Amino acid sequence: VFKYGDKYGYTKDYRLHLFENVMFKDQHKKEINFWQPSEFNEFIKVVDEHIYVALFDVLYWCGLRIGELLALTPEDFDFEKKTVSITKNYQVVRGEKLILTPKTAKSVRTIYMPEFLNEEMEDLINSMYEPDGKERIFPLSKRYFQHEMERGSEMSGVPKIRLHDLRHSHVSLLINMGFSALEIAERMGHESVRITYHYAHLFPSKQLEMINKLDEIKGELGDV
Repeated sequence: VFKYGDKYGYTKDYRLHLFENVMFKDQHKKEINFWQPSEFNEFIKVVDEHIYVALFDVLYWCGLRIGELLALTPEDFDFEKKTVSITKNYQVVRGEKLILTPKTAKSVRTIYMPEFLNEEMEDLINSMYEPDGKERIFPLSKRYFQHEMERGSEMSGVPKIRLHDLRHSHVSLLINMGFSALEIAERMGHESVRITYHYAHLFPSKQLEMINKLDEIKGELGDV
């Protein structure tokens, strides 16, 4: 109620924004599960159908939200530039299948794909029976793909995680590769502050580097 009044100009109180920040922190303190590249590799080895391999590869190596992935059509891909454009979101609301606008303005973005994934998606789309440029590439439901993921986890012996955890896996991989929160946020369609908050424990600590630099400066100044 307070947020509604603030949004539409019925009231203006800076304390509402403090309240919103507290709610944001309380709502998102959840355990993050993810697969290391070696675990994903073991999983993908037992996935036998081309469409499932492609779906899981896009989620893991590009970090898309599941709704973004299920909304993808052939026209979203530019194989010469090796990019995929995220411009829509697939949701089922009260049993009705809908193509909606993305979650936030930041969610509208263009993502570069690694070479192997670019080739994989091009092969998949070319293998489709006379694909329509606006036809969904992955026409099945989230629940169906979650079932396939659980089956593959059991067969490969890797820990069970959710479909959305493949997005977490991509973020943790990028952090491990040394990319900044700002760079990762741009790829993921997030605000950098959310990346920092959600994944702060995964970023390497800079404290040791800081004190080493401070020691260097003090050493250059000499003894007092």
